[in-house]
Amino acid sequence: MMPHREGHAMDRIGWLRAAVLGANDGILSTASLVLGVAAGRGSVSALLLTGIAGLVAGAMSMAAGEYVSVSSQADAEAADRAREIRELVEVPDAERAELIAIYQARGLDAALAAQVADQLTARDPLGTHLRDELGQHGATAARPVQAALASAASFAAGAVFPVLMVLVVPGGLLAPAIVVSTLALLAALGALGAWLGGAPMLPGAVRVTFWGAAAMAATALIGRLVGAQV
Repeated sequence: MMPHREGHAMDRIGWLRAAVLGANDGILSTASLVLGVAAGRGSVSALLLTGIAGLVAGAMSMAAGEYVSVSSQADAEAADRAREIRELVEVPDAERAELIAIYQARGLDAALAAQVADQLTARDPLGTHLRDELGQHGATAARPVQAALASAASFAAGAVFPVLMVLVVPGGLLAPAIVVSTLALLAALGALGAWLGGAPMLPGAVRVTFWGAAAMAATALIGRLVGAQV
């Protein structure tokens, strides 16, 4: 028989989460910044400076945040791995009993559970315990650099759109153009992220659009109030 290959959403969950979060934050935060300054009657140069500064600072912040966060996960995984290596050497019988109990809890009888534990352990003792005892495997492994790069690149890609809007849209139309284009992009991004993750697209688009509209409304109101005072 030909091997049956399947592609699962879990296989891309590591970079997908960081990329979707980065793009969403890049579009929304930069658009909100520009919209807030525009509501405060900022000049074109001020709007452009705000957008570029938001793009650079946000991309670096997202990269640093993702790297630190995912590195913490990687450290925890490494500590668990070291502990399993030590326990397999020091208390192999207890580790075998743990596996047998796990397989029995999944529905195997005692004899078959012991047979499965022995065969899997003979082939790859550490990998078997990491997978079946701790839930660690390649698809869920922490990759700090990949997460940081994906997050920074996607943030910058999302933030480019509001910056370009400042350059090409006349001042009087800038605010409504940013609102409409940002909501459309957020809806598309929410739908895309849901589709890549194997989830229904409509709920993903709706929730991102709702919170995006709320964020832009809040920053526009603050910009209008502060601009009136200044």
